Amino acid sequence: MYIYNVTINIDEAVHKKWLHWMQTEHIPAMLKTGKFSKALMSRVQIEEEMGGMTYSVQYTTDSKATLEKYYAEDAETLRAQGKPFEGSFVAFRTELEIISEH
Repeated sequence: MYIYNVTINIDEAVHKKWLHWMQTEHIPAMLKTGKFSKALMSRVQIEEEMGGMTYSVQYTTDSKATLEKYYAEDAETLRAQGKPFEGSFVAFRTELEIISEH
């Protein structure tokens, strides 16, 4: 199992609109690809020097191969859908391999 983690700092001026878009459009679209079994959205409890609000969205997938398939088939299109918020956020992505669950 793998987690595709996207951490985003979003400007407060567009925060509410972005949060609504994430919950009603973007995360459902990610899940609709069939490559992720679930998504968990969390607010990072930190005060950033740069301001804004920070979130982590974790998408669970069954394998590295499925994640690579997402990159090849869906990532460009889904990332482009965030264009209305361009310049209002900073994002970084990490891949996490699940070793065990307790």
